[in-house]
Amino acid sequence: MPDAPSLVERQIAEFIDRFEPKAARIIRQCRQELRRLLPTATELIYDNYNFFVIGYCSSAMPSSCVVSLAAAANGVGLSFYHGATLSDPSHLLQGAGKQNRFIRLPSVEALKVPGVLALIQQAVECAPLPLPSAGGGKTIIQSVSTKQKPRRKANN
Repeated sequence: MPDAPSLVERQIAEFIDRFEPKAARIIRQCRQELRRLLPTATELIYDNYNFFVIGYCSSAMPSSCVVSLAAAANGVGLSFYHGATLSDPSHLLQGAGKQNRFIRLPSVEALKVPGVLALIQQAVECAPLPLPSAGGGKTIIQSVSTKQKPRRKANN
């Protein structure tokens, strides 16, 4: 019988496979890169109505989220939970909400841009609860909505 981590990974793969192949590849590559950048973070997985989301958090509490990978049929983005408070001299952040900001990720290369790396580092430093200093982060599937928007673009 497979162990719990492999069952979780299989379920995540199923969530991602619902996207168009190009988007699925970007999601997988960005997840791998964020895990490399934030190795001690807890991944909280949400397959919600609007988005498939992987939150990188200091703990299993959603309120400890530092950044999230969010995907919908129209693309993939990196969401900064407290993005409105971050210094953004390169003007990379989009959105005008009171708290959240995001950047679009047309490829994994967008995560490797110095300005984006600086924003991620700043988000880590400003997190209400610091990321653990050691250990590997765990992955938790938080919620799965039974009703969801399509994960692929409609054919026109």
